[in-house]
Amino acid sequence: MHGAETADNRYLNTIRESLAVCLRYHPKFGKGGEAGYSLEEFYALYRGDNFYSWFGLDSPLVYAAHRAAGGITSLYRQIGLACEKVLLQAFQDHLGLTAEQATWSYTVKAAGGKRRRLALDGRISLDDIADAGARDRVERWLRDAAEALELRGPRAKQIQGAVFEIRQGTRARTPTDRTPTWQTRPTHMPIRSCRWSLCFPRRSTTT
Repeated sequence: MHGAETADNRYLNTIRESLAVCLRYHPKFGKGGEAGYSLEEFYALYRGDNFYSWFGLDSPLVYAAHRAAGGITSLYRQIGLACEKVLLQAFQDHLGLTAEQATWSYTVKAAGGKRRRLALDGRISLDDIADAGARDRVERWLRDAAEALELRGPRAKQIQGAVFEIRQGTRARTPTDRTPTWQTRPTHMPIRSCRWSLCFPRRSTTT
């Protein structure tokens, strides 16, 4: 029980650390850069512009509105990143996976004949699970997932694992927006922010 409580605290701290980034957010006002503008720097910027100051935009309310709008975007982003980190850590804690085993990426063709590397947020491969009990749990879950996708027979028996994608506030789509195939057929979980796809044996450039 002590170990479980320690893991729960670690997950909670991961989420807190991600959300703390939002407290340090400052709007950039189209100027780029990493730090953004403080309230004092905003005053100098807008009061130095005759047009904006004439309209009264050199107001702390305008700064607050910009910070709130960008802060909401930052908040959603950090929630998604926190969920990804917790998911990867949970795979390692409960399935005995390494950080490398719990992650997954693949390459696709991009414009100009170049290759583009894309990464999903989590992976479970049956071959990587050494603990018999954990492997049995995952195998049962994969069988249930195959049944939910109406995959039966030889194709269902070829399932080797699953990959996961975490998104907050948007509806997940298939990679490159193409129609799902038997190699990677997605389905939406009841929680819209997480999508999983079953993995079959195939030739690919996945890592």
